[in-house]
Amino acid sequence: MTFLSWLMRSMTPPQILASGFIIVIAIGTALLMLPVSVTGSISFIDALFTAASATTVTGLVTVSPGNGFTVFGQTVIMVMIQLGGLGFMAVTVFIVLLLGKRIGLRSRLLVQESLNQPAMGGVVKLVKILVIFSLTVESAAAAALATQWVPEYGWSEGLFYSVFHAVSAFNNAGFALWDSNLMQYAGNPAVNIAISSSFIIGGIGFTVLYDVWEKRKFRTLTLHSKLMIVGTLVLNAAAVTIVFLFEYINPQTTTSLSLGEQLWTSYFQAVSPRTAGFNTVNIADMQIQTIVFIMMLMFIGAGSASTASGIKLTTFLVIVLAAVKYIKREEDLTAFRRRIAPAIIERALAITVLGFAVVFSGIFILSLTEQAPFEQIVFEVFSAFGTVGLTMGLTEALSTIGKVVIIGIMFVGRVGSVTLAFSLAKPKKTHVRYPQGDIFTG
Repeated sequence: MTFLSWLMRSMTPPQILASGFIIVIAIGTALLMLPVSVTGSISFIDALFTAASATTVTGLVTVSPGNGFTVFGQTVIMVMIQLGGLGFMAVTVFIVLLLGKRIGLRSRLLVQESLNQPAMGGVVKLVKILVIFSLTVESAAAAALATQWVPEYGWSEGLFYSVFHAVSAFNNAGFALWDSNLMQYAGNPAVNIAISSSFIIGGIGFTVLYDVWEKRKFRTLTLHSKLMIVGTLVLNAAAVTIVFLFEYINPQTTTSLSLGEQLWTSYFQAVSPRTAGFNTVNIADMQIQTIVFIMMLMFIGAGSASTASGIKLTTFLVIVLAAVKYIKREEDLTAFRRRIAPAIIERALAITVLGFAVVFSGIFILSLTEQAPFEQIVFEVFSAFGTVGLTMGLTEALSTIGKVVIIGIMFVGRVGSVTLAFSLAKPKKTHVRYPQGDIFTG
């Protein structure tokens, strides 16, 4: 047995997943530092930041992807986005399947952990469907975008732009090859629909999509799928309404636009923060009320086992439902006539608490290291934790320490605070049960 195989066997699935992300980031950093990758020169910290942002599908950049990198460098970024979004374990298993090899028990456990599945059964089938479905959606989005960008930029550049942004959108990365992101296409229905449809589908979660494909009827779906679908529809509808009302009277964003462009802009900027991080307006110009609301959306995030991060929508819904249950003095926590186990509530609480701990730690450190308005610091940290990629303009002005802090937050946000905690903590079993004590709360 080699040292590497011994090390792999001695590591837990969360440790292997966290290590895998680090390896992908390290390789990406090395590739981005090659002269063939950049149009000028790049420092190690900026290459590391870009690689971490791409692999964690965040979208925050300190070097312009469109102007600072060559086509080769942009392709490296695109590959890292794909690996980070789909999960390198899922991609690895799919390649092994294509080669006709057998998937061992340990590999199945790793895929189960990577896709956040409750059971190991059916994970290999899920990987097959996941990869094929992802490539299909990306191809459809690229074809739709090509109808706009091939006439505008020519065949080679237009097709590359289409494929790059389709991959970036489905994997909820928010990387764009223009310094203004997608602001020049704020009123373009085709671009808005193609990009937003891709990141909504990618952010809703692979298990939900598979469940819908298999069962077709809402009443037969799993509780998780029902919560995700209803929660996504309600939250997106509320977000569009709130953004439209707040920005309707804002002359710096939408007031000067036609009603149609205002609606497109409000829709796009409302559904983007929980998942992708593309923007069609300058975030720094938005109303402070809108910015605070967007920070909440970034912290919530999208679906479990999706290409997005944050604490996840189902985690947020479980916390809200648990609070309602307590206020109504109900015995069990239920949703759609199904009881939610106490262990799920405990996990949701742990994810939320750890998430807040990461966010507030990042805000505290950046408030010491960065000379920037407080709201920019807070927004940057929430964006990094949710791996969203929106910024109020702080990213490019970050100090070296600030960049390292944001890299760490992006990594924790993508890997998951609970997964990372499990990879560091040693399980402790005890057969001792202590007497119950009372604590006064509230």
